[in-house]
Amino acid sequence: MPDPLQDTDVRDGAEPDPSRPSVSTARPASGAGPSAASVAAERPGERDWVAAAGKTAFFVVALFLFVLAIQLMKEGAKALGPALSDSPLFSNAFSTLGAGWLGAYVVLSGSPIAAVALSLFVGGAATELQTFTMLSGSRLGAAFVVLLVGFLYALRNRGRDRRESVGMGVLALGLTAIVYVPGMVIGYWVLRSGMLDGIGWHASDGVLSLVDYVWGPALDLLTALPGWALLPIGLAIVLLSFRLLDRVLPQLDGERHGGRVTDWLKRPWPMFALGCLVATLTLSVSVALTLLVPLASRGYVRRREAIPYIMGANITTLADTLIAAMVLGNAVAVQIVLAQAIAVAFVSLLLLAFVYRPLVEAIMRLDDWVVASGRRLWLFVAALFVLPAIFLTSGIWIGPIAN
Repeated sequence: MPDPLQDTDVRDGAEPDPSRPSVSTARPASGAGPSAASVAAERPGERDWVAAAGKTAFFVVALFLFVLAIQLMKEGAKALGPALSDSPLFSNAFSTLGAGWLGAYVVLSGSPIAAVALSLFVGGAATELQTFTMLSGSRLGAAFVVLLVGFLYALRNRGRDRRESVGMGVLALGLTAIVYVPGMVIGYWVLRSGMLDGIGWHASDGVLSLVDYVWGPALDLLTALPGWALLPIGLAIVLLSFRLLDRVLPQLDGERHGGRVTDWLKRPWPMFALGCLVATLTLSVSVALTLLVPLASRGYVRRREAIPYIMGANITTLADTLIAAMVLGNAVAVQIVLAQAIAVAFVSLLLLAFVYRPLVEAIMRLDDWVVASGRRLWLFVAALFVLPAIFLTSGIWIGPIAN
């Protein structure tokens, strides 16, 4: 039976004329036509517009919730101040170090705990030193999520070498401690020396008036709740705001970008700059470092090449904490964050410039030694919880010293 869609010359048995251009006589599908085609062509643009509008909405809501949470935690800290001052779990600088450390484990992020520390200080519930150590503890615990993701990634991809994914978490935690432990000493010296006393960065009066106008009604409504509930509610809201920001900020796909690794990514200073940039864009060292897990597992980035990246991310992750301090309108809170950032940057640059090779060899030997044995790995994980727990309970067995 002849094909009804075939050319007329062919149907009549005549040879098709090669000089005549072939014309498709296929019938358009039902509903298709020039107007439908133009609509289909416009759909990608429409989707882009809708996606952009959605991201803008998420950003506005996230910003509203972030500022609301900061203000709410400040009010909650005032109510909890007397109770915290009498608690042995919050009686000295070591206990607040442990509180910040373990708190970052619980929420799988350091930024919300850092915001809580600043709110406690502004609310009079923590001293300058306690706030500084709690901020440092939140940074020490922030990299725990990298180890957790490394474990999960190793379980999900049993065919790949677990040393790369789990080892990246061990590396992130170890390197953070190497930088932040001396950074705490230097940072507190910077803070106490008075060299930052002239810095009083804060949100402008116009911005603060806008905060009172926009966030005042919601704050008045929530502050009607019991005072003890405001701090945990504020923490929950700030976690929600960071979750919404994750939907807005650039999403980096290791599978797509990892294949473009070039020679410059293997050099310390470009990787250091990349770590600074990614942590600034994502406003989270947890996100910036977790990205390394799939890249390392697939062989796109070697662990030793990621060392300067981790060091850079550990500096600029304090950007959102600095913003929180400015919103709180307290000059000393801003100085605490700046002292921490200056000290960590100083230690990181010193290590990169003068002892980079010995540092790489030492930290990689430790990393390989830990991940080579399941028993040593679990002992390492146990130490991650025992050490901050000892600090947290220090007020029970050494009392309220070093405030």
